[in-house]
Amino acid sequence: MPLSSHRRLALSATLIAALAGGLAPATTAAAAPAAPAAPAIPTVPAPDMEGVTAALNAAMANGAPGAMARFTGPDGVRTRTAGVADRVSGAPMDTRARFRIGSVSKTFSSVVLLQLVDEGRLELDAPVNGYLPGLLPDDRITVRHLLTHRSGLADYTNAMFARTVPGFEAVRNRVFGYQELVDLSLSEPRTTEPGAAYKYSNANFVVVGMLIEKTTGTSVARQYERRIIKPLKLRHTSYVHPEAGIEGPHVRGYLHPDEEGAPLVDSTEQTVSWAQSAGAVISDPADLNTFTTALMRGRLLSPRMLDAMTTVTPTDTTDTRFYGLGLRRYDLSCGTQVYGHTGTVQGYYTYAFATRDGRRALSAMANTSNRGAANTALGGTLEAAFCGKKAPAASSSRTAPRPLSSLPAEADLPERR
Repeated sequence: MPLSSHRRLALSATLIAALAGGLAPATTAAAAPAAPAAPAIPTVPAPDMEGVTAALNAAMANGAPGAMARFTGPDGVRTRTAGVADRVSGAPMDTRARFRIGSVSKTFSSVVLLQLVDEGRLELDAPVNGYLPGLLPDDRITVRHLLTHRSGLADYTNAMFARTVPGFEAVRNRVFGYQELVDLSLSEPRTTEPGAAYKYSNANFVVVGMLIEKTTGTSVARQYERRIIKPLKLRHTSYVHPEAGIEGPHVRGYLHPDEEGAPLVDSTEQTVSWAQSAGAVISDPADLNTFTTALMRGRLLSPRMLDAMTTVTPTDTTDTRFYGLGLRRYDLSCGTQVYGHTGTVQGYYTYAFATRDGRRALSAMANTSNRGAANTALGGTLEAAFCGKKAPAASSSRTAPRPLSSLPAEADLPERR
């Protein structure tokens, strides 16, 4: 319909005013929306490497001949060492050297088993006896119970290492079968009803090893190699059971005898057959950083399995420690959560942890065991590396979580002095 002369004049005046002011006419199309801003990368504190060094020195002050740590982050790699890798030769600690990682091996075993679950060859909530008929006396124990230490199977190592050096020497060169270790566990009372509570036990991951070998028809060593070591190019990681030596440059491990003042015992050569799939892997700091980083970044597990692995429940009353499927989570004092595992095997304490996004990782080792204070001190590397330098304490009505270095360390073996 034609515009009246009055409306034509009004519209012309509006357009002239808009153009004179440099504005788009009111009748033009809406401007295209701005491109979304790139997601901001969260800032993280720089690692406090002086604090890492202090933690290594504290581990030495509490009985370790030497200690070391390797941190990887957005700014690259940082390493620190203290003390010696060999008390006889005096060779200094070296972050390129291999060592026994103890129960960090449990995370390797868990990754393999969860890959098999993802392939449809096992089910997490199926009874273990469905895959290994007659192995366990309770059909209620599931695969998930093993991975979360909620099966109630007793830890046979409590009796095996009731006395530190005699217990170790009795098994140093011995080669056990999986069934022998399960029988040792079953000879003791169960610790809890299936699924009722967290009770750490090496027996759980011995059975995990049996499940891996029964399901695949090949050895745990072969499955580690095929599914983890080769894909990640872990050149210094191996599972040599039942061989007793460590190939290549390595750190020597030392045990403290039960008798006060008795000399340390070199525990480097051992089969670790008492642990096998629960603790017999050998590695070095760089490979451990690669492993934990790759795991958290989803290179080893599907999103579904990684979510299952990182779904955790508390292991104590500190509100700082949790356990998932073969994986620990520590909540640090700065609010950062790190995932990984600790390891204790005769002569070696190990920490291997990474942030959930895989951007930062730390591995640390001290070459002693059965010294809880040394283990706790070594745990201080996590706070220093992931939380950075501490700001001066401010008064607050809220109670902050205690740093891990002030808490007793969780041991993967009984602490004996």
